[in-house]
Amino acid sequence: MSVDAERIKRLVEFKKKLEDKIEALSSDLKDSQAMLETIDSILLEKGFRHLQVTEGSTKTGVLPATERGGEGESEPSFPQSHVELQNVTPLQTMAGELLANLHVAEDQLRVVLAEDKDFDVNTPPFTHFLLERVLLKMQERDNELARAGQLSSDKIFRYNIVREGDIIREIVIKNTDPERLKELKSSIRWTLEKMYEKMKSQN
Repeated sequence: MSVDAERIKRLVEFKKKLEDKIEALSSDLKDSQAMLETIDSILLEKGFRHLQVTEGSTKTGVLPATERGGEGESEPSFPQSHVELQNVTPLQTMAGELLANLHVAEDQLRVVLAEDKDFDVNTPPFTHFLLERVLLKMQERDNELARAGQLSSDKIFRYNIVREGDIIREIVIKNTDPERLKELKSSIRWTLEKMYEKMKSQN
């Protein structure tokens, strides 16, 4: 075998080793990303332990929403015209990318998602975390308090998801308080940031 042929053979073998290594590293990276997402979810869930998960049936898969130009499905939409917005807080990624603007007025929170981003309702962790673990849990807790006579029905936590098809445009939340507002801001920002990361990885 000539020197050139031997060199080519070694290069081919080395190329194969590099390809195998890249494949293994790619697999490890995917596993590490999955583990990181799981750890993030657990850590954030532990931070909201004091929300008291209520017993009974959970409305899994139920998504109160209003289609723009259509009728609401479960929860009524909340009129905005009579509410004077007191302050607006932008929600951004660590890199400064705008995710949404929070409009806070009285006991109401209105989340207006960035117009240049299409946040799909089916993108994790929107339904599994923000809807089921945060919004529904707050609503269920207030429903229990109302049934026990400790909260009037007009003060029950309510929310409405405004969508265009599967694209989320706004989240309107009624009957918040300072403690819940802080938790909601943190949960919403974390959820949108994770959704945005998934959106970028799919492009």
